[in-house]
Amino acid sequence: MTNLESLFLTPDNMAIDTDLYQLTMAAAYFESGINYPATFELFVRKLPYNRSFLVAAGLEQALHYLLNIRFTEEAITYLRSQSPFQKISDAFFDYLRRFRFTGSVHAMPEGTVFFPDEPLLRITAPIIEAQIVETYLLTIVNYQTLIATKAARVIHAAQGRAVVDFGTRRAHGPQAGVLAARASFIGGCVGTSNVLAGYKLGIPIVGTAAHSFTMTFDTEMESFEKYYQAFPDHTILLIDTYDTIEGARRATRIGHKLRGVRLDSGDLVSLSKQVRQILDAAGLTEVKIVASGDLNEYKIADLLAQGAPIDLFGVGTELVTSRDDPALAGVYKLVEQEKDGVVSFKLKLSSEKVTYPGKKQVYRRTDEDGNYLEDIICRESECRGKGALIVKVVENGELCYDLPNMKEIQARASQNLSHLSDNYKRIENADQYPVRKSSKLEALRESVEDKLSRD
Repeated sequence: MTNLESLFLTPDNMAIDTDLYQLTMAAAYFESGINYPATFELFVRKLPYNRSFLVAAGLEQALHYLLNIRFTEEAITYLRSQSPFQKISDAFFDYLRRFRFTGSVHAMPEGTVFFPDEPLLRITAPIIEAQIVETYLLTIVNYQTLIATKAARVIHAAQGRAVVDFGTRRAHGPQAGVLAARASFIGGCVGTSNVLAGYKLGIPIVGTAAHSFTMTFDTEMESFEKYYQAFPDHTILLIDTYDTIEGARRATRIGHKLRGVRLDSGDLVSLSKQVRQILDAAGLTEVKIVASGDLNEYKIADLLAQGAPIDLFGVGTELVTSRDDPALAGVYKLVEQEKDGVVSFKLKLSSEKVTYPGKKQVYRRTDEDGNYLEDIICRESECRGKGALIVKVVENGELCYDLPNMKEIQARASQNLSHLSDNYKRIENADQYPVRKSSKLEALRESVEDKLSRD
């Protein structure tokens, strides 16, 4: 009989959901007697295509990982059986048995709008701990931030019309579907088709019916009537299975209990205008028109520019895969370490991958109405309090931060975006938001570079 494995992530395998080199580096550190405090920062080098800002997402899942990571006996047995670890001492595996994250975490709260080179997350911990967690932190933060940003762009293009995440079936795996639903809600979507996301996260769930439901019955009208009988207060009818215009006429027979009709194909501009006329002529002015079918921010902006009377957009594939640019260039880099009470600053000088040393803070300048003027990346000690974007969330391996709920995170994103000028939010050819390094940070970098050139 075939042994079936779900491969879904559980607390038992969370620690080894990582790249091998994180564990080989950890073993090499241990065998060398190195485990002094180190600080790593997670930031994005470059904006995706046509993007001018990013929306922070994924922090809650990152913190869950850090506070729960454990190496089980089964995982340790597996690692010991692998050839790279054959000469590694038993003491290292005893260390893994006792492994806990004991460090501190500073981060931008989820929903914060941010820009390239700004630290989104900072880890300070014994270097083995800080190194092992790199891969997981990057994958969880990169993906959700990418999708939250895409959703924010779609919401902006919709000009106040509601947008729903319809993308689970096209996500890169079931787990990605749930995370995409979460990130999309942060970015401004009003709901999701993903039921698990509704159950676990409290996101409103939304759905209608597929073409197969209509095709199951002998007539389109019979399918409409049967669906209405089952859901008299929630009926949105898919009307483009056969003939969209005739489908709209049939839908009007349901009467004023009808909530909406959905268009999933064809010339959405022309069809939505004709359908609106049919609904209004029948006195169904309150019935909404929902559009779906490979939509994205570019298509939505074009539909509305042509006057399409669409009230709600269901966006799937393009949203949950960020199809026009499906990867975020987030990185996790060592910026300082401490040995025997002495701090040494670290940076990279390799071409196109230069980093700045030391722990950092991001300070946001605003006008008297709270509108954003510029960001300054500075040394941690330079700016605190109002205007500082990075806050402490974990101290000595313990949560020290009140986690917001999903609506609060969404509200933060909405508020942040409302204070970002429209010229930075254009779907195409947006202006570049001003971000600069402080003079003290630039001076630190020059000092560290000079020291490296002399060593």
